[in-house]
Amino acid sequence: MKVLIVGGGGREHAIAWKIKQSPRVSKLYCAPGNGGTAQIATNVAIKATDLAALTAFAVKEGVDLVFVAPDDPLAMGLVDELERVGIRAFGPGKAASLIESSKVFAKDLMRRYQIPTADYVVFDDLIKAMQYIEKVQLPAVIKADGLALGKGVIIARTRDEARQAVQKMMEEAAFGAAGKRIVVEEFLTGPELTVLAFTDGKTVRPMISSRDHKRAFDGDQGPNTGGMGAVVPGTVCTDAEWDVMTKTIFQPTIDAMRAEGRLFRGVIYYGLMLTPKGPYVIEYNARFGDPEAQAVLPLLETDLMTIIDAVLDGKLDRIDIQWQDACSCCVVMASGGYPAAYKTGYPVFGLDTLPADCLVFHAGTRIEGDQFVTGGGRVLGVVSLGKTLPDAIRQAYHGVAGIDFKHAHYRRDIGGAAW
Repeated sequence: MKVLIVGGGGREHAIAWKIKQSPRVSKLYCAPGNGGTAQIATNVAIKATDLAALTAFAVKEGVDLVFVAPDDPLAMGLVDELERVGIRAFGPGKAASLIESSKVFAKDLMRRYQIPTADYVVFDDLIKAMQYIEKVQLPAVIKADGLALGKGVIIARTRDEARQAVQKMMEEAAFGAAGKRIVVEEFLTGPELTVLAFTDGKTVRPMISSRDHKRAFDGDQGPNTGGMGAVVPGTVCTDAEWDVMTKTIFQPTIDAMRAEGRLFRGVIYYGLMLTPKGPYVIEYNARFGDPEAQAVLPLLETDLMTIIDAVLDGKLDRIDIQWQDACSCCVVMASGGYPAAYKTGYPVFGLDTLPADCLVFHAGTRIEGDQFVTGGGRVLGVVSLGKTLPDAIRQAYHGVAGIDFKHAHYRRDIGGAAW
């Protein structure tokens, strides 16, 4: 069968790599793809947000399945457009994708259905927001309502930081329309973890837990990024804690979406914190996380195409999903200056001498002649598996040490804070 993967980052390379392993796939496309996907699929020069062109390409080429991976085309309704012309598409429709594209919707949903989350107040008026900031308990978490490339969250520890965050979002439009409305949240404490899950809108099958590292610099310092690395497992979680999350968060979220008439099919991302009061939801995403996908998918033993079919056919309860009994670490190598201004076009060296125990997923690369060059903020995700997490971390950094490009930047403490 013919499969088209929409997107061009490290997540999409990891998805393509895993789907390529299925004997059922005869032709694989990526739109727009990157230098890495070009090695295992046919890249198509169509932006992930060009819904009309993507749909037309899928029809013309007789594509059997489209895997919509990024947040923007999901929020814009690409899955709905593809289904309208009779093409199977993996991912939630526009109505269900609102759980990620509007933090206000997600918070209100959790409040209505008693899903544990931080207390919050919503503002669409700058003056009222600034008045509230003068009395809110600090630290406070300030979030842009809409999609902001994973960067629309600011933890304000001082009154000045809180004022600047509100002004940045609502007055200066640093995140565009995403910041016209904001959420001011109670600050929670505890270990963070990500749980991705497959769901057909009824059954929820959580994957192994992971943990993203959002801040740009070591010690969780600097601005938020799209993610500088991830480890599996996300944290040491007891059976009792997992049971609580299943009963109070995982299943209730999918049941709530169905009750709201927003059937969610695809991959849902639960961003969680294990607080002293129990597990709380920090955020939802309507797709695989990035870089969590690079750390999680190499551990999946079941054919991903089998899972996709079960999700789309509403038969997820009938299959058994198997995972390797191992740990993994993904270290992101980024362009110097990311997530702010950075330059691209620098040759990447060392990919042909990568250790056998490492994988590399391309995020922001392109091919010029016979050379990979940098083409984005996050350039590569270097991944290794190990029997223990320290083993996986050590091997991943061994792989990173052999790769070089001008102004390469990466954190040196991925996975270190919790182990």
